[in-house]
Amino acid sequence: MEMFESYMKQVMRYELLDAEKEIALSKEIEKGNKKAVNELVQANLRLVVSVAKKLNASVKVSVMDLIQEGNIGLMIAATKYHYSFNTRFSTYAYSWILQYMLRFLYNKTSMIALPHRKDELLRRIAAAQNFFIQRTGKEASVPELSRYLGVPSEDIQNVLAYSYTFTSIDYECSEDGRATIADMIPDNKYNPEERLMVEETKSYVRDLVETLPEKERTVIYSRFNFQHGRQIPTLRELSASLDVSAETVRQMEIRAVRKMKKNAFKMKIAELFTA
Repeated sequence: MEMFESYMKQVMRYELLDAEKEIALSKEIEKGNKKAVNELVQANLRLVVSVAKKLNASVKVSVMDLIQEGNIGLMIAATKYHYSFNTRFSTYAYSWILQYMLRFLYNKTSMIALPHRKDELLRRIAAAQNFFIQRTGKEASVPELSRYLGVPSEDIQNVLAYSYTFTSIDYECSEDGRATIADMIPDNKYNPEERLMVEETKSYVRDLVETLPEKERTVIYSRFNFQHGRQIPTLRELSASLDVSAETVRQMEIRAVRKMKKNAFKMKIAELFTA
């Protein structure tokens, strides 16, 4: 409790932001200003505390653990928020904060006792996932967990089958008590923002391919399945159609990818190759 009170004293030092200030910070973040990200996060730490206290009332975990996970979600939200969303940052960040807290509870709690070794490995996996999320902003794959923990992928997959928790979807989780966890579950069938980003990415990649010489362009289109539904040709098959050796096709592919990376930096879309 002493730790929580000390943390609250720090949090209360940061002033809340008005809508105009949030827009200004969002524009700075768009330019890559990391200080603006920190300022937006610090001004909304109280929101994380508020959500954590509501969840903590119904689960047996440390409120500071919930706050720590919620802060990760808050930081992710700060980097993704854009002033064009026409909503206050706290409204946008709320679902991110709750998502990371619920994910933590999912990994932390268990309604059914597991064998000691499986339970221990499950906790190691949860800790590793938290590490990867904090370092990269995304969850680790099974092969990445296998390398990190030194455990065979098959064992990790078997243990992950035991990972679950029970939470009522009718649990009230909004500040005004009107929204439930069910209301916060995203509908992944249609996401305009994600769909727009995917289409823009495809357009950027096609623009990059068009900067290549004709034969290299043909290799990239064929080897990376730009023509969906067709079987990807082997190097030997592609070499026959281009009347060159398979090794020449392989070198053309490597050379083309390097050119695309170089052109990507010129076009200021290098994140497509470094993400």
